[in-house]
Amino acid sequence: MSATGTYAPRPGAAPLTRMIAAQAALETRMLLRNGEQLLLTVIIPTLLLVLFSTVDIVDTGAGESVDFLAPGILALAVLSTAFTGQAIATGFERRYGVLKRLASSPLPRWGLMTAKTLAVLVTEVLQVLLVTALALALGWSPQGNPLTVLLLLVLGTAAFSGLGLLMAGTLKAEATLAAANLVFLLLLIGGGVIVPLDRFPDAAQDVLGLLPISALSEGLRDVLQHGAGMPWGNLAVLAVWAVLGLAAAGRFFRWE
Repeated sequence: MSATGTYAPRPGAAPLTRMIAAQAALETRMLLRNGEQLLLTVIIPTLLLVLFSTVDIVDTGAGESVDFLAPGILALAVLSTAFTGQAIATGFERRYGVLKRLASSPLPRWGLMTAKTLAVLVTEVLQVLLVTALALALGWSPQGNPLTVLLLLVLGTAAFSGLGLLMAGTLKAEATLAAANLVFLLLLIGGGVIVPLDRFPDAAQDVLGLLPISALSEGLRDVLQHGAGMPWGNLAVLAVWAVLGLAAAGRFFRWE
């Protein structure tokens, strides 16, 4: 405000951190207000946890079913948000020209991707808290080091985010919608989330074990169910997928 009592405009972009925080908050609100996204990221994982923990449908081995299922459902929550939900939302934003317009704003493109990643992380925190509370109510007895669990979840998020952005940035929106949901279903069945990998033929186990969802679910299960130490093999698989996915997304992502 000037000395004469009038407002003096001060044009210019806001600080970068404030822009990223504002965009991340917007992305989070949009995600949480989307009914289809909530169905995919919250309702389906929790229903699967309750159903398979209370009804003897799949043989999960010795011990309580929830002890086997809870780590897999945590992995499924990361998959649904970081991969499926992000791929579909970003794909349609690209189709409708939203990304093109945002790319011309003062917020740099890498800042937009950072904001999207932060929104994914916030949503995952809410998912983890919900799944954990529900699993504990069902009798879950988690073990292991929480920091190891956190590392697995972060690497899993990076791997699935890279793959989701790669799909959203290279395919048409309708193709992304179909492909992301198909991959979600296939990984739900064959990724060690509900059905143990040792129920598959030996040759299939070798291939399925290299998938990011298998590495994440088995790593979480080793730590949370069996109290194992650092699952280096699973972490290595997730790290490779994260590097390849994010590098490919950065190289081939098309903004329009």
